[in-house]
Amino acid sequence: MYPRKKPNRSGTISVVVVSKSHGKTRYVHNMGTVETDAEADALLLKAHDWIRKHGGQQELDFDDVCGKEQEETVRVLDNMDAIIINGTQLLLSRIYDSVGFNQIPDEILRHLVIARVSQPRSKLATVSYLKSYYDEDVDLNHIYRYMDKLYNTQKELVQQISVEHTRKILGGKIGLMFYDVSTLYFETSKTDVLREPGFSKDGKTAESQVVLGLLVSRGGYPLSYSLYNGSQYEGYTMIPMIDDFKQRYSLGDDFVVVADSGLMNADNVKLLRDAGYKYVIGARIKSEKIAVKEKILAWEKKNGEFFEYERENGERLIVGYSDKRAKKDAYNRTRGVERLQKAYKSGKLTKNQVNRRGYNKFLEISKDVEVTISQEKIDEDSKWDGLKGYVTNTGLEAGDVVGEYKGLWVVERAFRVGKGTLDMRPMFHFTERRIEAHVCICFVAYKVYKELERIIAAMGIKLSVDKVLDIAKTIATVRVHMPNNKGYYTRTMFLTDSHRTIQPLFEEDLGKI
Repeated sequence: MYPRKKPNRSGTISVVVVSKSHGKTRYVHNMGTVETDAEADALLLKAHDWIRKHGGQQELDFDDVCGKEQEETVRVLDNMDAIIINGTQLLLSRIYDSVGFNQIPDEILRHLVIARVSQPRSKLATVSYLKSYYDEDVDLNHIYRYMDKLYNTQKELVQQISVEHTRKILGGKIGLMFYDVSTLYFETSKTDVLREPGFSKDGKTAESQVVLGLLVSRGGYPLSYSLYNGSQYEGYTMIPMIDDFKQRYSLGDDFVVVADSGLMNADNVKLLRDAGYKYVIGARIKSEKIAVKEKILAWEKKNGEFFEYERENGERLIVGYSDKRAKKDAYNRTRGVERLQKAYKSGKLTKNQVNRRGYNKFLEISKDVEVTISQEKIDEDSKWDGLKGYVTNTGLEAGDVVGEYKGLWVVERAFRVGKGTLDMRPMFHFTERRIEAHVCICFVAYKVYKELERIIAAMGIKLSVDKVLDIAKTIATVRVHMPNNKGYYTRTMFLTDSHRTIQPLFEEDLGKI
């Protein structure tokens, strides 16, 4: 038996107890007739009591259940307040907090960092993005005022949080520090104290720029950064930055500095050595003393083996040989010579060719500006195919030295992600404060990006950071207004297989991973 509401032609509602058997419905008891739905609901409760008292077995009225389900669904939909496509905000905010950046009591920094990772745009476009996707009201003028404050108030704390977190995930020790520099250009030729033309790594010779020095750890986790005048020689940036970093974070001597040969000259290496730093740097083996070069070339080259030379100052010159590198060197030289043959087939050097770099080293220029390609120079260059040099004052085995040096790709990748994914440049800020603030925001954004990458790998999710973010952009949160409770109910929806693949990122305790 079960109760049923039965509408009458007169507009009243009858509540009856019925029973269904073999497809036939039989009326058992009439509970009464009422005028309103509320009164009918009260009679339904009494009908349930009547069934229990008279020993009847409760049955389901499927017609009524389906009707109520539809009514309830309509009621929920009518009270739906918003559908917010905020998957990236929820995910990146959790990563931001797990690193420790929530120690900085500035929600604007959080918004700007999350927007920089998920959808890098201008500050004006970021305001619109935050409102459209995350329902966050952030005033543009407030952002600019915040940037004027950020440049010299939070930089130290941002780097301290990043260093402490990196120490934690590396087992309490930094170990290796990779250093490199890049340039960030502006879409203008105007100059000031910070912005000046210089050697541009983006090929933007006409625009002003700044030089960015970056220290990262093993695995590519960012530690510290500094900005320099755009005309600054990059070789002069490393020692002051490492000295400052060591002093600020009390590193002791338990780390090794790894840097590319392009940053090093004899003075820099001496400063590193005199300061007691351990280092692994690239060597310019073709610039070594004649006696050393003769020993290197006389060495019987075998794939994967190393030549070592002890210097009087305690350094070791290590030279490795690779068949793969030898093939690459030979291929590049052949292509370069072919370009030379095509460009100078007339045997004459034109004015616009004088300053071209690269394989012009094989040209011999006579007084009457006639040129020939020197086979002797080509043959001399081929002797060095497959050889790569390293200088170190550590006690590491030769293979370990090469392995540590190869880790430099992590800082190179940091610049690629910063300039590409995070759209760090070109910059459209023109005051020193806002330039510094913009770089600070990008530094935090890269730390969040790297931590997300680490956690994805730790969870065994076989997706890249960019793919995870693409999926997160399709995850929405539904917000329903509850009139009786005078509040809202929200739920983040994981509706597809790809959503459920990354769902653990939204639920696990990231601080313990």
